[in-house]
Amino acid sequence: MEKELKIRGGEFLLKEIDANDIFIPEEFDEEQQMIAQTCDDFLETEVFPILDRIDSQEPGLMRKILQKAGELGLLGISVPEEYEGFGQNIVTSMLSADKLGAGYSFSVAFSAHTGIGTLPLVYYGNEEQKQKYLPKLASGELIASYCLTEPNAGSDANSGTTKAVLSEDGKHYILNGQKMWITNGGFADIHTVFAKIDNDRVHSAFIVESKWDGVVINPEEKKMGIKGSSTVQIFYNDVKVPVENLLGRRGEGFRIALNILHMGRLKLGANVIGLSKRATTQSVNYANERKQFGTFISGFGSIKHKLAEQVIKAFTNESAVYRATKDVDVVAEINKAAGKEYGPANIEAFAEFAPEAAIMKVYGSESLDYIADETVQIMGGMGFSAEMPADRAYRDSRINRIFEGTNEINRILIADTIIKRGQKGVIKLFDKSKEIFAGLDHLSDKYEPKGYFEDKSFYISNFKNVALMLIEAAVNKFQRKLVHEQEVLNSIADIIMLTYVAESTMLRIKKLESMKTPEDMKLYKDILDVYVFETAAEIYKHAMDAIYSIEDEEHTEKMLKGVKVYTKVHGVNVKEARRRIADKLIEENKYCY
Repeated sequence: MEKELKIRGGEFLLKEIDANDIFIPEEFDEEQQMIAQTCDDFLETEVFPILDRIDSQEPGLMRKILQKAGELGLLGISVPEEYEGFGQNIVTSMLSADKLGAGYSFSVAFSAHTGIGTLPLVYYGNEEQKQKYLPKLASGELIASYCLTEPNAGSDANSGTTKAVLSEDGKHYILNGQKMWITNGGFADIHTVFAKIDNDRVHSAFIVESKWDGVVINPEEKKMGIKGSSTVQIFYNDVKVPVENLLGRRGEGFRIALNILHMGRLKLGANVIGLSKRATTQSVNYANERKQFGTFISGFGSIKHKLAEQVIKAFTNESAVYRATKDVDVVAEINKAAGKEYGPANIEAFAEFAPEAAIMKVYGSESLDYIADETVQIMGGMGFSAEMPADRAYRDSRINRIFEGTNEINRILIADTIIKRGQKGVIKLFDKSKEIFAGLDHLSDKYEPKGYFEDKSFYISNFKNVALMLIEAAVNKFQRKLVHEQEVLNSIADIIMLTYVAESTMLRIKKLESMKTPEDMKLYKDILDVYVFETAAEIYKHAMDAIYSIEDEEHTEKMLKGVKVYTKVHGVNVKEARRRIADKLIEENKYCY
């Protein structure tokens, strides 16, 4: 792993990125491929045959499956070796999340345990806490949960009212409060609980064991989807928490919660890859079997359009997830080389790329929602039947737009975080945005084609200019009140997100040139052609919404001209491109990109 920091979080808006500096899934080494195969085999043998039993929440079943995963080492991939884990890098951790993400409710239980359940201890626990809990969490002997949300504290997590008061003898914190929507809560042994000590303004975090007196677990919630995932309310009634079970420092809980969520958001982007590919495979399987008007429906143009879009959504999300993950890994390795311990090295790396993590959370969850919805549509009436696999994917996908902070919160986070980093001088955002804004008077839409990837890079650079132009205009107009202009921030965030995904896809395909045949490359270029062409139109719409919402009469006309110039791309026969993408999928009868 190289140890040179070439880009900071959010800085992709300001820099040209070399394809050699990103990681793509085609570069997984032999060990990573073995882990991926283990995950695939585990789902095939332990999860897929009993999906109905899992969804019925058969007592003890989910815990048993998690323990089997622990026996294979799958629960300890991110746990350091000194605590009986595998100590793998972040890319490998995301790979396991990707593969096991196809496991419906199991993937939720797995991710909650290995991610937000275990990693607070990995990153913030002291040596005694790690020695006591981590080996058993890695093996599956203990199962973990993460207890942050309260009835009146969701997105505004720090408004929670759970309290901890030091006992008179100074040996315990007396914990009182209520938590809700706790994944794995019905059978978890270890709870990471966030509460305010005395009259503190911010949370502290505590390691609580479910067997302790005063821990009361409510019955399972009835949910729209992920029915096999345990989700409960938990009450803490005068629970005596030993002082040595304070996780991190007093008042550090809010920071722990935020930093763990950065990790969780990126991991969710990886999680949806597996189910996106599985649902796409189910779509083409059905389309290749169902006949109407005397022919298989996979031969119809409208169905090919849907199949191709499923491929494009899955492929572009995967491209961006592994690009972002590699960047996190590089920063983590740099931090470790500088002498930082494993926990701080990793958590600071996730925090560095908080904007990219939020992008992947939003884009990934909305991509899977589209794919699952089109799976139902391709199957028609049968897709609406609970006997078909589309039913479970459709219901289960919906929670991802709410998990790890709603997509509304994450959109604001994308734009707001990048703007604040620019205002603090962490990245030279406003040097570039002022340059772009000043140049609007002299824009020309004349461009001489230079070559395939040169042209795509030029278009994507122009997409960045749209975001920079709007950031400059919005900050100038609204100043400190910009945070209250959520509609404008949403438009800017969508432009940033689409640009990041487009660039990630272009860089992946450019890197693939040395790995794939010219014939294969035609299909990958079809994916890129369609995505960039469609993205230009989407960015144009978001930009127009933002410009008229900013109402900057002095600069409106030149910004409108800027949008038209910066979203101008060469035309693409998207019909034929999508048909070629779909034809390959139809021929293979499975996701094959």
